[in-house]
Amino acid sequence: MKCFVTGVGGQLGRDVMNELAARGIEGIGSDIAPSFAGIDDGSAVTKMPYVQLDITDEEAVKKTIGEIRPDAVIHCAAWTAVDAAQDEENREKVMRINAGGTKYIAEAAAEAGAKMMYISTDYVFDGQGQKPWEPDCDRFAPLNVYGESKLGGEKAVREALERFFIVRIAWVFGQNGSNFIKTMLKVGKNHDEVRVVNDQIGTPTYTLDLARLLVDMIQTDRYGYYHATNEGDYISWYDFTCEIYKQAGYTTRVIPVTTAEYGLSKAARPFNSRLDRSKLTASGFEPLPDWKDALARYLHVIQE
Repeated sequence: MKCFVTGVGGQLGRDVMNELAARGIEGIGSDIAPSFAGIDDGSAVTKMPYVQLDITDEEAVKKTIGEIRPDAVIHCAAWTAVDAAQDEENREKVMRINAGGTKYIAEAAAEAGAKMMYISTDYVFDGQGQKPWEPDCDRFAPLNVYGESKLGGEKAVREALERFFIVRIAWVFGQNGSNFIKTMLKVGKNHDEVRVVNDQIGTPTYTLDLARLLVDMIQTDRYGYYHATNEGDYISWYDFTCEIYKQAGYTTRVIPVTTAEYGLSKAARPFNSRLDRSKLTASGFEPLPDWKDALARYLHVIQE
């Protein structure tokens, strides 16, 4: 099997490439940088084939995927700066990357006869209520530009292909790049107390665990929509921060506040990011480990 992976300079794309290599599956990585620009820790991703690709360049996308002719495309590339996406000068670019670029990738995959996996987000929903969102729910109502753009990507994949996986994730953390855990560790090291919202509820997703699942999935024909976050109880960002500091040995005081009290975000966030993960096991896939276990393993890696 030959897999073409976009966004390998990011948290998830890097781990997907390493997982492919660990299983002896041929992987070709791509990103917008001239060469691999993620952390160079000697892992397999730095040694695997790499192609520079701007996914908003339709002709380049068609040429690249047409020449590689992969069996599968795992599309991890995206604009992920949620607040910056709200800025007027960025909105068109965000839509061009997340919706337009995904459309070009999906159409090229279809022409090449490849199956495709698209990584989406809980932000396609409005986050109302307390019931977990089911993967096949079609009550979409994104609250911000980022969510709207990712929903546009979902639509493009669905229209271009019959053989596709759309996997929605939330609260992502990985070794490559920035994330909530790294931010909280930095803040907690320099402050006696931090304020964290306690009315946005969901579960985290460790890219190392997610990559294993995605590579499991892409080798099957069990297509459709899935939700994939780490197992365990649904929590707030406040709960998550408390556990981060507990496991890291910090004594920083964590103060719970409402989203309204926090008041620093440009983009509206969903209050209910509970994603129903039961379709994974129903379809024969192994769920991700508990998020507390994932956090412990992650802290061990980044604090070495």
